[in-house]
Amino acid sequence: MGFFYSQFFVRPTYPTRSFQGETVLVTGANVGLGLEAARHIVRLGASRVILGVRNVEAGEAAKMEIETSTGRSGVCEVWKVDLASYTSVLAFGDRIAQIPRLDAVILNAALATRTFEFAEGYERTITVNVINTLLLALLILPSLKATRQKVPSVHPCLTFVVSEVHAWADTTEFESGRSDLLKALSDPIKAKMRGRYPMSKLLEVLLVQELAGRVRGSEVMIDMVNPGLCHSQLGREAGVGFMIMKIVLARSTEVGSRTLVHGVSMGLEGHGVYMTDGQLENTALSPFVRSKEGGEVREKLWDELSMILEGVRPGIMENAQ
Repeated sequence: MGFFYSQFFVRPTYPTRSFQGETVLVTGANVGLGLEAARHIVRLGASRVILGVRNVEAGEAAKMEIETSTGRSGVCEVWKVDLASYTSVLAFGDRIAQIPRLDAVILNAALATRTFEFAEGYERTITVNVINTLLLALLILPSLKATRQKVPSVHPCLTFVVSEVHAWADTTEFESGRSDLLKALSDPIKAKMRGRYPMSKLLEVLLVQELAGRVRGSEVMIDMVNPGLCHSQLGREAGVGFMIMKIVLARSTEVGSRTLVHGVSMGLEGHGVYMTDGQLENTALSPFVRSKEGGEVREKLWDELSMILEGVRPGIMENAQ
């Protein structure tokens, strides 16, 4: 199905899957899709919902709003995590490692901007949407695996929020022969910031594919969800054109958030799969992702990411097994 048909005529089903007794983490949960997904999960009976947010004050406001709307208090917790900072992500991951169980994770936090800035030595969008999103995933994988061991009836899920705009990325930015693709994309002279968000989502799709291929789905189910174009604060730095596009085409935030909840509701059949409109749609992945060239870029990216993350936390790549 095409983008316009999906936006105007398809409504993902309203989530009904019970989260009774479960602990769920949602990043970027103070606004937009993350907030609405967390609201659904609280409504559906989760015992503990961790709101991973950069702005704690906004997170506390989101917690109050969720509690008021669902009539359930004492469920949400607000934890600070800044995906532009290695130190913050490491501290957050270490804190997650201390909790007794973790059943489901929605990695939703992301950045869309046309302004070039460095964060941890890389262009900020690359750091937030790609490097530190995968760093966080690797930090929390042991907790998900441990839950599977402790509670065999539970099948932990790790969901990455990606986007169909990964297909819009300008793949000519991948300079032939270079093995340091993330570094090349962080060149302030050559960076094509107009298309940086689609590029970051293409990189994320490729790396999540690789991660899912290395982690047994029987231990942790890993998938990717495309929520469609939705009303949210994601594009607040992306320019006027993007804002106009959202006004005309965007789904409501609540409707889009249903796809995130469907992502963490999948069984083993969802492992490594790309979902759109709450359905398994691997054929909706871009031709580049499914091509031989895409596979070669995926391998280079994984090798480069591994070197970066081993420098941040030695031994972390062992979690991707």
